[in-house]
Order: sequence, then structure tokens, then C-alpha cells
Amino acid sequence: MVPTPSGHDPVERLQHMVDTLKAHGLRMTPQRLAIVQALVSTQAHPSVEDIYTEVSRQFPTTSLATVYKTVSLLKELHEVLELGFPNMSNRYDGLKPYPHPHVICLRCKTIMDPELVSIAELAEEMAQKTGFAIVSHRLDFFGICPECQRREGVDNRP
Repeated sequence: MVPTPSGHDPVERLQHMVDTLKAHGLRMTPQRLAIVQALVSTQAHPSVEDIYTEVSRQFPTTSLATVYKTVSLLKELHEVLELGFPNMSNRYDGLKPYPHPHVICLRCKTIMDPELVSIAELAEEMAQKTGFAIVSHRLDFFGICPECQRREGVDNRP
């Protein structure tokens, strides 16, 4: 595994997630470890079904329910970020389990994590202008990714 461009090392995330599960008294079964590895080995924001497909290659007897339960548990422990969408399966981020911006392709459903430096300032401005104590946020941009633009012959120039 190679560190992500944003500096989030998948090996460190894997170890942190394993340590968190063990600290909560949970056994680290080979299937559970494979699920965690599937979450930290990609920046693609997999769905539970994607994770199940990957894990079942190595462990064919793993059930979809096991994957759902493990991902749900990791979400409760704040070790994965769940992204819910009305028109597609929920997706999960094991590398960055905290609120951060996403850009989503409306065609192929690719999800990327752009590095935006002004998000903290935006949250602070929102708190100042509304009086809310901001505890979380979600910022998603929707569009057509470069690959789908090429495939469809879309001109993205201004």
C-alpha cells in the first residue's frame, strides 16, 4: 500500500483501526481484518457491496451481513465516514473518517477528495453568521469527471 497524496498512510490507518477494535474488546477475525484492509486500501469510497465482493474473493464464506455489521461498527467508532446518497448505495471512507469535501461524478459515480484549504474557515464563517455551534459538515460537489467527459466528448473549457 502506498501513502495517499494527502499524507494519509493506509498502513497507519489499518493499524489504528485494528487497535480501536481491539480496545473495544472485539476479536480481529481474518474476515474482519480483510474488511478493514478493503476500507483503507482505496481512495475510491467503496460501498458495502464493493467491500463484500473484494473480501469474498479471499474468504468465500463471508456473508454480506458480516460486512454490513463490521462497517456499521466502524462507523459507530468513528473509524469510517459514511456518505449517503439518494440515488446510489452509501459509500465509505476509511482513510479520512472525518468531514471533508468530495467531488462526485454523476455518470460513473467516482468520488474524489479534493484538498481544499479553506474548509475550516468556511465552517468558522458559518458558525459566526448563524450562531450555530458547528459539530460536523458535509460539502459535496457534483459534476462529470474528466474520464466521462472524454468518453462523452464534453468540452469542459470556460
